[in-house]
Order: sequence, then structure tokens, then C-alpha cells
Amino acid sequence: MPAAIIILGAAVRQDGTASPALRARVQAARAWGERQMPPAIYIPTGAIGRHPPAESVAMAAILMQAGVPEARIHQEPTGTDTFSSVLACVALLRRIGHRGEVRVATHRYHLPRSLLLFRLAGVPAHAVPPPAGPSETGAQRRWFWRMREVAALPYDAALMLWARLRRRI
Repeated sequence: MPAAIIILGAAVRQDGTASPALRARVQAARAWGERQMPPAIYIPTGAIGRHPPAESVAMAAILMQAGVPEARIHQEPTGTDTFSSVLACVALLRRIGHRGEVRVATHRYHLPRSLLLFRLAGVPAHAVPPPAGPSETGAQRRWFWRMREVAALPYDAALMLWARLRRRI
């Protein structure tokens, strides 16, 4: 069974093109996924943010332009943040009957929270080798992204545990 790679969303620019962060996540996912046997399936996730199209739509377009067949792409266009994307992707994995390996494609600063949420949801996810990103661009930016995650991790973990208690997942 092919691995499933969940690509977590990032911004779409005002002109409808993928931001560098979004493009980097897709490229990292594809670089790992296309080396697998059989090649991976892709689950780009993300709703419409500040600008259309939905992040999942922009990522699917990048994958298809790079030669990934549409049949191996399962868009999840409802996630508005990491927590809701994880819930929606877990439901999608169940709907398509995926029982194989699950990988997550995002930036290094975002991996600890993302992987924790998937694992708390009962999906033993692992990371795709992450792209260089905002946290690698300088000390000030690096601390901004880290501090953002420090605040978000316990909050989202508590939400996920609450969702499990309420049997939402």
C-alpha cells in the first residue's frame, strides 16, 4: 500500500499563486513521495484563507503540474488551521480506507505540533524531510515561529484530547 503524505497548508498570495512556504511544502512532499515504491498518495489540506483558491487546490495544482496523476491526489479543502486539518485528514484517511504509512509535510518549526496532533488522533504519523523555511532565515524570525508553536502546542493538544473524549475522532 502506498504511503499517504499529508501536506499542511500555508498562505496563498493575493494573485492566487502559492506562497514560497506552500510551494516548499509541496516540493518536499513530492521529493519524498515519488521515490517510494509504490509512489505515495498526496493529501493537500487547507481551506480558502485570505485569498482564493483554497490552499489544497493550489497544492494539488502544483503536484499535477509536476506530473503527479490526479488519481493520487485527495484534496481536503476544509481545514482552517492545524487542528481542524488534522481532524479532517484523519476522517479522509478513514473514508478512503488508507491503512498504510502516513507522513506529514510541513516546515521544521511546525513538525512537533503536527506530529503530536496526528498521534493523539490515533494516526502514527512520521515526518517527510522538511524544507528549509521561515525558521531558518534568521534569529529573530526563528524565535517568532518557535514562540508561536510553544503557545499553540499545549492548546491544540488539549483540544485533541477533548475531541477524543467526546469521540469526535
